[in-house]
Amino acid sequence: MSQTPLLPGSTGVNGPVTLGVMGGGQLGRMFVQAAQAMGYFTAVLDPNPQSPAGLISHHHIATAYDDPTGWQALCAVADAITTEFENVPSQALMALAEQRSVAPSGACVAVAQDRVQEKNHFNACAGVSGVRPAPFAAIETGEQLAAVPDALLPGILKTSRMGYDGKGQARVNTREALAQAWQRLGQVPCVLEQRLALRSELSVIVARGADGHTVAFPVQKNTHRDGILALTEVHDGAVNPELAQRAQASTRALAQHLGYVGVLCVEYFVVDDGTGRDTLVVNEMAPRPHNSGHYTQNACSYSQFEAQVRALVGLPLPEPEQHSPATMINLLGDLWWPQGDARAAPTTPPWDQVLALPGTHLHLYGKLSARPGRKMGHLNITGTSVAQVRQTTAHALAILGLPSLETLAA
Repeated sequence: MSQTPLLPGSTGVNGPVTLGVMGGGQLGRMFVQAAQAMGYFTAVLDPNPQSPAGLISHHHIATAYDDPTGWQALCAVADAITTEFENVPSQALMALAEQRSVAPSGACVAVAQDRVQEKNHFNACAGVSGVRPAPFAAIETGEQLAAVPDALLPGILKTSRMGYDGKGQARVNTREALAQAWQRLGQVPCVLEQRLALRSELSVIVARGADGHTVAFPVQKNTHRDGILALTEVHDGAVNPELAQRAQASTRALAQHLGYVGVLCVEYFVVDDGTGRDTLVVNEMAPRPHNSGHYTQNACSYSQFEAQVRALVGLPLPEPEQHSPATMINLLGDLWWPQGDARAAPTTPPWDQVLALPGTHLHLYGKLSARPGRKMGHLNITGTSVAQVRQTTAHALAILGLPSLETLAA
């Protein structure tokens, strides 16, 4: 990648400097918003003509991700290209990199696309990062299934590719259940992970430039329901400071080992090592901004999306500073059916009541229809104190009919 910054407002390959993004979902939309706020033109490649990012971009190329005609159209207008999610074909990013600066690289994205490669990467970095994944075994054949060590059960069987938000996973307690689950998943390549007794879940977002300079955002404490992120907390008392320091150091090491350029999120489990001491276990990584980092839009000196822009164009990456304690509530399409009957007509949630609370910041993704389980937006909550933020969060959860902080923590 070029070390010469692509400055906003300067001239690019076809007019004003234009930043391209593969993928038109909500992460692409927020990247586009950040880029446009800084003065860049934008281009989105996404097959959906109503994609949230495509609807607000200067250019929308409505082709499949693996269509070379789309790649050429994107290169014709974009000076640098990124991706909004890891399931864009890595070969597409590699092809685009022959003509334009691309970050993250196709090779880095390919590692995140395959759980076996990802876990091998984690193990290869363990000497530097100090953190390993949960014990695991790859399963691609019946012979490998039969050879799974007993110590991995109970476990979680996950497809090696295309799994996210709890999809493509099954909890298994016995060898019989394991065989049945692999059958249900279509006997595709999978990973069996030993099930761990979790104390909590964390994530760390770093941004790394082409010059190797890396910065880390504050560590996020995450709570999931049904495999989908429900709540993120980033404030004093949410995460043990020593544990947070270890998680940030590990994430920097993982990015360094890959030669990564861009925004990277790494998720961790916190488990008891048997002596009462918290131990970090690395779970997975996402080569892009992450749901758990949305709080940065309202609580930090600059957001994860601005960091993505800066890393892509070669602008400086100052260490981000958090100026307010914060929480983030994930808003799913279920909120449009408060009675739980998806057959009924959807009802707009009471945003007016939510926004009457101090320090609330609503971010909806521009999706034209809601459905249960679909990510429709998020609510960031900031304040002058942790107590205020938690109180406002509790009120917002109650207004929206979501589980309380106590229920989520249970």
